[in-house]
Amino acid sequence: CVSISCIESAVMGESSDSVSIDIDLIPLGGKECTVKTSKGSLSVLVCGDQEKPALITYPDVALNYVSCFQGLLFCPDAASLLLHNFCIYHIDAPGHEVGICILLLHSKFHVPSYVCADRLFCVTLSLYIVNSLAPFNVVESNLLIRVVLDLGADVISSDEPLLCVDDLADQIAEVLDFFGLREVLCLGVTAGAYVLTLFAMKYKERVLGLILVSPICKAPSWTEWLYNKVLMNLLYFYGMCGLLKECLLQRYFSKELRGNVQGAESDIILTCRRLLDERQSLNVMRFLQAINARHDLTEGLKDLQCKTLIFAGESSPFHAESVYMSTKMDNRNCALVEVEACGSLVTEEHPNSMITPLECFLMGYGYHRQIHGASSSSNGSNPASPSSHSCIAPELLSPESLGIKLKPIRTRVDVEI
Repeated sequence: CVSISCIESAVMGESSDSVSIDIDLIPLGGKECTVKTSKGSLSVLVCGDQEKPALITYPDVALNYVSCFQGLLFCPDAASLLLHNFCIYHIDAPGHEVGICILLLHSKFHVPSYVCADRLFCVTLSLYIVNSLAPFNVVESNLLIRVVLDLGADVISSDEPLLCVDDLADQIAEVLDFFGLREVLCLGVTAGAYVLTLFAMKYKERVLGLILVSPICKAPSWTEWLYNKVLMNLLYFYGMCGLLKECLLQRYFSKELRGNVQGAESDIILTCRRLLDERQSLNVMRFLQAINARHDLTEGLKDLQCKTLIFAGESSPFHAESVYMSTKMDNRNCALVEVEACGSLVTEEHPNSMITPLECFLMGYGYHRQIHGASSSSNGSNPASPSSHSCIAPELLSPESLGIKLKPIRTRVDVEI
């Protein structure tokens, strides 16, 4: 495991009234592990109690767990659902891991105790502080917070063989073996969703369920194949240049979020740009090359017996393929959620739209959301019963939607004019 500590004197050489934090001392801290597989090493961040059921995540091209899943995990309702029930294993694609993160805090720093749960908080706070501290409600007039970020992995050696999508799926199985995990739930975004779907097909007995965000399942069309070839050439010759970042942002986010008429961009776009700057272009090129050589999974979708929840951003370039994928799966086990005015990265752009479908989906496994402020029982905890969630529409609590048959859910209402 990789430990991280914040030592200001070694980094800044200053002696002001600052406070250094040893991230390892934060209770229930996440642990970043390097797992050596037969196909190369992977970085895995483990968050939560490893005695709990396992949820593994896999991000999209050029992203890692920080830039792909933190929007979802920083929604209080989603966090109380996922972190209360699971130990989360964030698996980054080869060469996409997060490097060192250093927080230097000046003056007093007041954060609710439940927020300082693990290293995820430290990394995510660092990213958002660059733009704005408002989401955390911790800014005081005399508070100064400085952040030093060293994100990104080393360049994968050219001697390392190129991996195909089957290799990426096999790596996940070796990660599960490393942690002694028998069965897991999976959460993936686009390319990561493809890898996890392939993993579920090859290792059916190890996957309890799939949560797929803007997934892809077919071999790339000639248009996509040529487009990806252009991106790979840009990565090779120019690195993470401005044009390439624009292409990736179009892949992730809707036009509404990327900029309005005046050209103003949201904080999430600005943060994503900075994160993309930290990616090693040759590592991204290798991952994109594997995804561009993917094969069609359509024939195997019907044979998947695990329950599947698909989120499809309506402004995603992969929206049509995500809907197509849902039609090819057994409708007794698959539910489709179309998210209006959203790109591929629903976990960051509209994470709130995922909460109710996720809650209903996980109820089929017996999981529930912890309600903060609920009265404690004699043993110190009083988990809420699934039937007590009055915020959920009654039709979503039917026997069908709780596991026998998951119905497609739409987040928009069609209005006849």
